[in-house]
Amino acid sequence: MTTLNTTTQVKIKKKRVGRGIGSGKGKTSGRGVKGQKSRSGVAIKSFEGGQMPLYRRLPKRGFNPINKNKVAVLNLDKMQSLIESKRINSANQINLETLKKAKIVSKTYNKIKILGSGEIKEKVDLNIDYISKSAVEKLKKAGGTINLKKKI
Repeated sequence: MTTLNTTTQVKIKKKRVGRGIGSGKGKTSGRGVKGQKSRSGVAIKSFEGGQMPLYRRLPKRGFNPINKNKVAVLNLDKMQSLIESKRINSANQINLETLKKAKIVSKTYNKIKILGSGEIKEKVDLNIDYISKSAVEKLKKAGGTINLKKKI
């Protein structure tokens, strides 16, 4: 490979290594003597010339799943207070989408669980992912219906 030097317009040849002592890059071809770096085809794994290696620059992730199911939790007493304050309508079906539209549950949640803390007086129709045993008893007592989504 030849390149032109812009100042003197003279062709400069690339130095060929390992071509005798007179060439200036003979014998060890500029690699020094012995050691891992003097051998061909060997690179020090993840060594970036003193720069912080990529595997140390990136944050640790460990065993945290990327697509974790975020489950929103709603107690019966909270649901009762929301019905009384007319933020949710007990006549309509209550599910995650209706709670998101009413801004009761954040958009980041993708499942919902009803817990049995407190009392509920209204008859409600629920379409949810999870429910506790005590919540089932209290909802049945109030005359509500529960539809659990099937797990795929």
